[in-house]
Amino acid sequence: MIGWVDYQRCTHLLATMHENPGKIPRAVRQANVSKLLEALGRPERDLRGMLVVGTNGKGSTCAFAVAAVAAAGVRVGSMPSPHLQEPRERIRIDGNPVTPAEYTAAFAEVWGAMERHDLPVLSQGVFAASAAVHFRRAGVGLAVAEASIGGSRAAAAELGLDVKVVTGVGLDHTRLLGDSLAEITRAKVEAVRDGDHVVLGRLAPEAADTAQEICKERSGLSVWRMGHEIRYAARTVPAADGPMTLVDVVTPRAVHRDLPCPLPGTHQHHNLAAAVAAVDALVERGHIRPPDGGQLRARLAATRWPGRLELVPGACLDGWSGRVLLEGATNPQGVATVAPEILRQAEADGRSAPPALVFAAMDDKDFPGMLAPLPSHWPLVLTRTDSHGAAAPAALHRRLAPGRPGPCLTAEDAPSALRRAAELAGPGGLIVVFGSLRLIGESRTALGLPPA
Repeated sequence: MIGWVDYQRCTHLLATMHENPGKIPRAVRQANVSKLLEALGRPERDLRGMLVVGTNGKGSTCAFAVAAVAAAGVRVGSMPSPHLQEPRERIRIDGNPVTPAEYTAAFAEVWGAMERHDLPVLSQGVFAASAAVHFRRAGVGLAVAEASIGGSRAAAAELGLDVKVVTGVGLDHTRLLGDSLAEITRAKVEAVRDGDHVVLGRLAPEAADTAQEICKERSGLSVWRMGHEIRYAARTVPAADGPMTLVDVVTPRAVHRDLPCPLPGTHQHHNLAAAVAAVDALVERGHIRPPDGGQLRARLAATRWPGRLELVPGACLDGWSGRVLLEGATNPQGVATVAPEILRQAEADGRSAPPALVFAAMDDKDFPGMLAPLPSHWPLVLTRTDSHGAAAPAALHRRLAPGRPGPCLTAEDAPSALRRAAELAGPGGLIVVFGSLRLIGESRTALGLPPA
């Protein structure tokens, strides 16, 4: 039995869950999540809110949604996935991670139920159940949950949240979800249940057709689609501290003008629009009252989402100082989306020397495809994270495009990789870290940044 447990013990148990000593099939561990919630007394019973699924953009969409819900004067719990530095980042109230003690208490309740009822689950099941337990303890009834891989099979789908948001679909996690857009879309959109309100982001034709087919299989749905029932337009305006992006969002419920979008990259305009539409859907459902316009703009303006085009302007490593850009893109589509902003930051550097790249990825990723959107002459440091299934630097090197002109080095871990990149970038230079959210977390820790 688990007995006495502290936060460090929690993190250790979570880190070893992938070992699965009983060789219990993944499908069984996924199915056990509902049984675990039942054993816990259905902590999700009074939860209302939204489940956000998709290939890219889920975390940012959730961050915007949390800000918008808070503008309505409602305490909101959220469940980002994955965490960057500490597991407690996965349980938040009004955007703030719980304390180690709060996380430990929820985790211990969940783990104890798993042991008493012999209910092994995936780590995602522990995260979802722990969040539901904490929300019950804290008296929080409104949740914004980010699905992990997939959608219908994600542990968070068991929480029964009746607004479903699909940010977009791309080719990722093909080993688990299928190797076509149609298969991956089905894996994600099948999280939709009868009677849900569905917000569909911008989808490629094949994905849009599949999503429409699935929605026709359900009854009593309300469906809002980006570019149809939902429209948005962005513009840049001058401000005291530099140019500011404002977004107008139109949904079937309301017209929202001059919404600030503080997260960099044009793709964030879409994510903001999807989040605002989802919050309007919550209003339609009677889960919250309409947000005050002034509060909505203020809350959105304060939105931050670490590890997504996060610029650390005064980074220090040993004797080096310069800029570090942290980007959690984990697939070719994601890197291609953020590449224009990375190039803009490189040009803003005003230096003749190119930025240095630090890259790590899981071993089932399309490494050449992820590197292709960025200049091949930029120096590259390949490394690995402590994540189970992370590709070794040598394996990454073997799969590089033949004849890549830029320097390519390897390093055993994130801190070593950052130091090698600092040498390549030179004093005052730019380091770009990408390819794995675990790498972003380990890099934030190496740079002395606290969990956020």
